[in-house]
Amino acid sequence: MNKDINEFISPVVRELPPSGIRKFFDIVATMDDAISLGVGEPDFVTPWNVREAGIYSLESGRTYYTSNAGVLELREELSRYLKRKYQLTYNPKGEMLVTVGGSEAIDLAIRALVEPGDEVLIPEPSFVCYRPCTVLAGGVPVGIVTEAKDNFKLTAEKLKEKITSKTKLLILPYPNNPTGAIMEKEDLEEIAKVLKDTNVLVLSDEIYSELVYDEKVHVPFPNIADMKERTILVNGFSKAFAMTGWRLGYACGPKEIIAAMVKIHQYAIMSAPTTSQYAAIEALQNCDENVKDMCKQYNYRRKVMVNGFRKMGLDCFEPFGAFYVFPCIKSTGMTSEEFCEKLLHEEKVAVVPGNAFGASGEGYVRCSYAYSVKNIEEALKRIEKFVKNHSK
Repeated sequence: MNKDINEFISPVVRELPPSGIRKFFDIVATMDDAISLGVGEPDFVTPWNVREAGIYSLESGRTYYTSNAGVLELREELSRYLKRKYQLTYNPKGEMLVTVGGSEAIDLAIRALVEPGDEVLIPEPSFVCYRPCTVLAGGVPVGIVTEAKDNFKLTAEKLKEKITSKTKLLILPYPNNPTGAIMEKEDLEEIAKVLKDTNVLVLSDEIYSELVYDEKVHVPFPNIADMKERTILVNGFSKAFAMTGWRLGYACGPKEIIAAMVKIHQYAIMSAPTTSQYAAIEALQNCDENVKDMCKQYNYRRKVMVNGFRKMGLDCFEPFGAFYVFPCIKSTGMTSEEFCEKLLHEEKVAVVPGNAFGASGEGYVRCSYAYSVKNIEEALKRIEKFVKNHSK
């Protein structure tokens, strides 16, 4: 072979940066006594009745492919769940697709809609997959900076400034990863006013919809007047039901868009895991109390972490959703990467640099409170010691 093997790899893929989230945790795996506050994964085990339903599905011989769109019984249960929880109405036969995690649903929606040169608006800081998925589809990611002074919300003014004739899609990632910000009904209504006279579609990633605190209420974007017809709702079971390893998500939206997503899904994936789908039916039917209990515990941890960062003198926006805190570390004089690398090597605590979620995340770090209170309190002690040692 006369060529370097790397030359055979697509330039688009070759130039994609690796996930900024994983870098530090490959190092953590080799360290003794390290505490990780980095991975966005519940420390709760999937509720026993859900695990049992998965086991029973295997014992019953349900080991075959399902419909491309997912088990109809699950889609029907999802339809009832969305109606019961959020007053949303979707037809399980045509307007719903079960996917391999929420991430696949995001990828499918972007690939089904975005043509080369189309612009995709992405409020940032936000989840790491939106930009790469857009680039892989030939689209142009356009970041919209959100700021602490606006509670990291997407404002109508900033949205309006970024819309052009090439804008195809807006990503609406709330409750937000990494900031924990939420958008309330009045905020979403302002966004809807901007979109009303445009042809911009919306991908509303609501994977943290169940995890909102202090009597805040999550409002799905399709509930806003005239927005359902242009919105693809993405959600899943990983966060609320502690089912990350089951790899199950879903998308709801206009039947024409869902049909296009199913077309890609059937060639790339075939169907989501059968065992996971039957377990998810049980989760939807009988786990409301489990979700409430987990949410209550997250809320306590949230307060411990926010208070801990403020006590050590770091500015810390109060998050009302998801399970992340996004403290500002600019006062230390270190970059996000420098702070995280030194913290890991000096105090054996792993957090994620804010710039992993977009350039506007520079000067912040993401800390997950999906960990035990014991680990959170010990990590805060170590971080406080680190900040004092490096204070100017």
